[in-house]
Amino acid sequence: MTAEIEGVTLHLAHPDELPVRWVGQEELMRQLLAAWMVVSEQDIPMSPRLIGKPGVGKTTLAYAAAKRMGRDVYIMQATLDTRPEDLLVTPVIEGAGRLRYVASPLVSAMITGGIIILDEGNRMSEKSWASLAPLLDNRRYVESIVAGVKIRAHDNFRLVTTMNDDASTFELPEYIHSRLQPQILIDFPEKDEELLILRENLPFADDKTLEYVTDFLQMAHAADERYSVRDGINLARYALKLRSLATSQEQERTAMLTALRETLGEEALRYVRRDRPVNS
Repeated sequence: MTAEIEGVTLHLAHPDELPVRWVGQEELMRQLLAAWMVVSEQDIPMSPRLIGKPGVGKTTLAYAAAKRMGRDVYIMQATLDTRPEDLLVTPVIEGAGRLRYVASPLVSAMITGGIIILDEGNRMSEKSWASLAPLLDNRRYVESIVAGVKIRAHDNFRLVTTMNDDASTFELPEYIHSRLQPQILIDFPEKDEELLILRENLPFADDKTLEYVTDFLQMAHAADERYSVRDGINLARYALKLRSLATSQEQERTAMLTALRETLGEEALRYVRRDRPVNS
């Protein structure tokens, strides 16, 4: 798929398709959809940032909200090495010394009217964010020095960035923070919602396993540990696999403890309920 901008042909990225569904915490969905709304001809959509610990479902929320709006979704992973040209247009040498201009997922979403999820945005440097500054205010365009074109966003284009609440990230400058509003905080879910999320992601798991993992996660949350529902999904999945390959009752009985040690480490055992058998 291509698009022509000011006489330059851009080769567009394909949207992402993920088998995910947002479960529970409907208020967060309402807040994100409200940020993307346009309430009058003079209004413009906002570019929110979703903040929370790794694994709490930031990307899942963004993707599910975009799909609820019926839009194509493009996901772009930000890293410490992401350059401005990576965010916009990259030249690729074709045969006979010709250049092929490849649009990033972000620019592809801008042109087609899709939604871009800029994942882990605060891992990106200020220089890279600066290239997006005019996109994040009422100008709604980016300028590719490489391709020599100015690209304006489709009216239906929306942007959201996810940001992990940890120390291994850049401190964003104020002029970028003020453009990435509102800030929507995603915390650990309540027990009943966490159980629903586990059940949604592990439809093949038995109830006892899911309830055991939910209890573990809730105890860890109460102690302000960073174990997330993603950790719980991996824990339950590995325990089920170990149990299916058990050749003795002892291996079956200790499958959950083994899974805990191997996925989250020995320190995770402190959040195991001692009044419940480990093969629950």
